[in-house]
Amino acid sequence: MALELIPVDQWGFFTLPKPMVIAGPCSAESEEQVMETARGLAKEGIHVFRAGIWKPRTHPGCFEGIGTEGLKWLRRVQKECGLKVCTEVASERHVYECIKFGVDMVWVGARTTANPFLMQEIADALKDTDIPVLVKNPVNPDLDLWIGALERLNRAGIKKLGVIHRGFSTSEKSEYRNAPGWQLAIDLASRFPSLPFFADPSHMGGDRKYIKELSQRALDLGFDGLMVESHCNPSVALSDAKQQLVPADLGAMLSSLTVRERDSKDQGYREGIDQLRAQIDILDENLLYILKSRMDVSRKIGSYKKEHNIFIVQTARWEAILEKMIRKGEEYGLSEKFITAAFGAIHEESVRVQDEILEAGQED
Repeated sequence: MALELIPVDQWGFFTLPKPMVIAGPCSAESEEQVMETARGLAKEGIHVFRAGIWKPRTHPGCFEGIGTEGLKWLRRVQKECGLKVCTEVASERHVYECIKFGVDMVWVGARTTANPFLMQEIADALKDTDIPVLVKNPVNPDLDLWIGALERLNRAGIKKLGVIHRGFSTSEKSEYRNAPGWQLAIDLASRFPSLPFFADPSHMGGDRKYIKELSQRALDLGFDGLMVESHCNPSVALSDAKQQLVPADLGAMLSSLTVRERDSKDQGYREGIDQLRAQIDILDENLLYILKSRMDVSRKIGSYKKEHNIFIVQTARWEAILEKMIRKGEEYGLSEKFITAAFGAIHEESVRVQDEILEAGQED
């Protein structure tokens, strides 16, 4: 399904230079904290202020947000600092409260994105409004869930849509709080190229020391903007203290980032990149021919195994191939992760074509 979208430059939220930036504390904790942070961010050139009003926490008893009272503070930020304000919504009631207090934009959190029932409830509540909505990726790497959330909002008439990539929960050991999983975001961007993309390096990294490197990576990949957590005094923050920057440090970090262009009209660049892409096209065609030839051999192996009543999957043989290819890949400067993924896909397809031969014989 195609999404009907209003371009982000028509939202009236962001001004040049890029990247577009949304910043503010993880949670609105007090009126004083909200206003001090907002004033600091306005001084750094930030135009959109974020703050969590309702906080979905894993365990009860943790600080779960100040609630509706905090929306009054956001309204004060609008009036006194001239900033647009946004917050997270996770239910119909949250949406209605935000509308009542004139919140400029809302976002949907990772846990909510993964719940189609809640997404439909939020979409229905937002119907006939003109509020921009940003949708974070679901907790786990599920592209269909992410797209489904966007579709529900779009069908409700929400055309000012964007996404926030905040990484994924994983059981694997990682230096980051959430595994970046950039490829899934890239896949979504390739399907919806006009969809505004924000990265959330605060939740992705889980520590302020990672915010710059993750922000730069996002910009290098073509993301349109960043949502970064900022607090006037992170050491006393009631939630996610470790991943928040004071406004001045955020401003310095943003100034240090390299913002790249999507394209260039420089003739030298155009000629050079076109030549390199032509080489890639030829190599890709050669790869397809080699893969086709490999599968032809796999089919012959399948027929041979069938004639001799041999298992399709030969685990020892596959492990030996993979180990050999990983060593050879290292000689060519190719990572173990890449070789494992590439040859894993080739092996999976080889098993499939051999399985087809076996099933065809059983049908006969």
